Amino acid sequence: MRRITVHPILNFPPKKKVKFIFEGREVEGYEGEPIAAALVANGFYEMRESVNLHRPRGFFCAIGNCSSCLMVVDGKPNIRTCITPLREGMKVEIQKDKGVLK
Repeated sequence: MRRITVHPILNFPPKKKVKFIFEGREVEGYEGEPIAAALVANGFYEMRESVNLHRPRGFFCAIGNCSSCLMVVDGKPNIRTCITPLREGMKVEIQKDKGVLK
């Protein structure tokens, strides 16, 4: 996992590990952390595809202002994964184009 665990100033209190599905694969993260952070910690950097040029987009602003982290979460498109807390059993998919309701 790619995750900061020791820091000279910040504390990282223990959190409950949860499993979720990303693109059909079971992965782990910590309950309540942003979905995007859990994906990056697991080595996944592509979160969506740009609308016009179909280029990969990933974690960028981390505060919900841009659209780089929009993903399909539990069948709903356009979820800002940088500010959406992770829960056990979530199904997360890379969003293509503008997203389609299922």
